[in-house]
Amino acid sequence: MIFSQRLLHPLLAILLLGIMTSCSGLDSDWISLFNGEDLSGWEVQCTPADRGKGFWSVQEGALTANSMGRPDHDYVWLEHQGDYGDFELQLQFQAFRDSPGNSGVQVRSRFDDSPGAPEGGWMHGPQIDVHPPTPWRTGFIYDETREERRWISPDLPDWNIDTTYAPGTWTFYYADEGDGWNDLIIICEGTRIRTILNGTKMADFDGSGVLDNPAHKSHKVGMKGHIALQLHSGDELRIRFRDLRLRRFTSADKCWHDPMMWELTAPDCGVGIGSTDARGRHIFPAKGNPGHRTCRRMTGMIY
Repeated sequence: MIFSQRLLHPLLAILLLGIMTSCSGLDSDWISLFNGEDLSGWEVQCTPADRGKGFWSVQEGALTANSMGRPDHDYVWLEHQGDYGDFELQLQFQAFRDSPGNSGVQVRSRFDDSPGAPEGGWMHGPQIDVHPPTPWRTGFIYDETREERRWISPDLPDWNIDTTYAPGTWTFYYADEGDGWNDLIIICEGTRIRTILNGTKMADFDGSGVLDNPAHKSHKVGMKGHIALQLHSGDELRIRFRDLRLRRFTSADKCWHDPMMWELTAPDCGVGIGSTDARGRHIFPAKGNPGHRTCRRMTGMIY
């Protein structure tokens, strides 16, 4: 069937009206994970030897890891105290060219500091990689669960990965490019984890048989747990995170089970039906929160 340009906008308007009706109240469910001022709601998790070293702090309104010139440390995580299962997490991060270290975002994870815990303390659970030295792998998923410790998206036997797995399209900004910030979206729903970096899908992982296997169940991770930011063991790292917000969702949230759209904070959403953004995606105005202007975007080209 061929649609004329004249019919496209009216049909699109009808479709969008239906989506807006079924998804009313979507904005009101977002919660901020970071107050922009201090580490309230967050806790540093690390081995006893690294306690009090001050690798994580708040600088210029951003959660900041800085171990430059100080590589003598084990893994150090900044863990949010909330416990989350199915959700969408949106955040921004800033990476620096002179920083050779690795970071990442743990989801559905837990820190084990019990007697006999590996290496005196270990964060079990899947991690969305953030790796400025080779940015093409940012958004891939590595499983830190002690029994796994391997890439799960892509599916690899251990930690080794090379450029043969690099995606055909990806976008990554350093602090001296553009506004210096990257947009990262992480969607966890059931055994499925999806990641989107600067508008490009980087992972769409069906973790059935992995995230719900006996190892993950024994650590109570994979399907539910904490969010944490990583400073990799032995690395010199400088990285910043801001604008972390999360929305829980359930099977009743049809918008997310049929991912037709997402929301992105925008400086100006004064657009009309049928407008497109800089990447050619259809956008339309959404009901705004106090302090937020948001646009919902049709994302058939992303998911």
